[in-house]
Amino acid sequence: MHGKPGRLAQLDVLRGIAVFGILLVNIWGFAWGTLSLRYGTLPAPAPWLDQAAIFAVAALAEFKFYPIFAFLFGAGFALHTRSLRRQLGSWPAAQTAYARRLRWLLLIGLLHGVLVWSGDVLSSYAIAGMLILPLASSRLGRIRNLAWLLAGGFLLFMCLLYPLNPASDPAATARELHEFAGRHAVYTHGSALAIAALRARDYGMQMLFVIVMLPHIMIFFLLGILSVRLGWLTQPARHRHVWRRVCAAGFGIGLPFNLLAATAILWQTVDPYQTQLNAMLLELLLYAGGPLLAAGYVAALMLAGPSTMAALARWLAPVGRMALSNYLLQSVLGTFLLQGWGLGWGGVLRPIEMLGLAGLIVVGQIVLSRCWLAYFRQGPVEALWRRLAR
Repeated sequence: MHGKPGRLAQLDVLRGIAVFGILLVNIWGFAWGTLSLRYGTLPAPAPWLDQAAIFAVAALAEFKFYPIFAFLFGAGFALHTRSLRRQLGSWPAAQTAYARRLRWLLLIGLLHGVLVWSGDVLSSYAIAGMLILPLASSRLGRIRNLAWLLAGGFLLFMCLLYPLNPASDPAATARELHEFAGRHAVYTHGSALAIAALRARDYGMQMLFVIVMLPHIMIFFLLGILSVRLGWLTQPARHRHVWRRVCAAGFGIGLPFNLLAATAILWQTVDPYQTQLNAMLLELLLYAGGPLLAAGYVAALMLAGPSTMAALARWLAPVGRMALSNYLLQSVLGTFLLQGWGLGWGGVLRPIEMLGLAGLIVVGQIVLSRCWLAYFRQGPVEALWRRLAR
């Protein structure tokens, strides 16, 4: 299957990988919610397969694929605004046209968050996109300086929060676990009305979190813009030396950070009362190590040979071409299968079975995407979004 003329196969493959990587993390949230303990708790003695499933997702997926998605959003922003500039004749006209896309994306995200899945990322991407929209025609130096400024400011903010993190309190942990169990019961066994009320509250908290996280998201947007403007993404073969360095840093530094974070997450899942775990330290490990390992993933793909890329493109590029449709479909499928308004499997599935369910959805979406694009140029939501934003 050949992609649409003018598209970059490596970007579609990356989108496909990111969509599935996000599913590996979100599948737990469909059953457990977006707040507190993402992976739930394990009984004692905890089955080793369940521990392995949680450790693998925490080490290799959590905080790795939403940075890739945001990075690709920034790359798409650079490519699309450049195309609009050629079509419409000026940067102001291009920015106005792209602003319409962002407003409709914001509406799609809000509907998704309120009606389907409180962990929506589309609304945060739309808001961050509006903030960086004036940079569409900016010089590289300005974009690079802003990226450094945001990265330094966000890292300083996280470090300043670290001493304020209180020590673990068994009584507070017990209350949190009791509340968490209640939320899990609502999501997996509650009525549609009860789930909707809890989802609305969770989404409100999620949006507050997004406000704090906007600089973090914007950093990846800016890196995506820079990678397009410098040719790193659009002509990877000419910049293999750059990607080799990124790959070495991503895996050499990022992987150990993520293994430490995953170990802490697994300990917390097996024994939530462990007092030696510091939640803010865990956040720092994830915020630092997750994007580094994500960069390693991107670099590894950019360094892949033509035959490897062709094989990946055959199966993953169709998924990436309709990434928005696939992302929303995952939410509908996941909540239906795992929550009480649907089949309620989230109340009975073990962690290893949750991971297996995510794998089945991946296979199904690969087949569905290939079949859909055999007859249509775009995914259904992409086509609707394009039509609305005209």
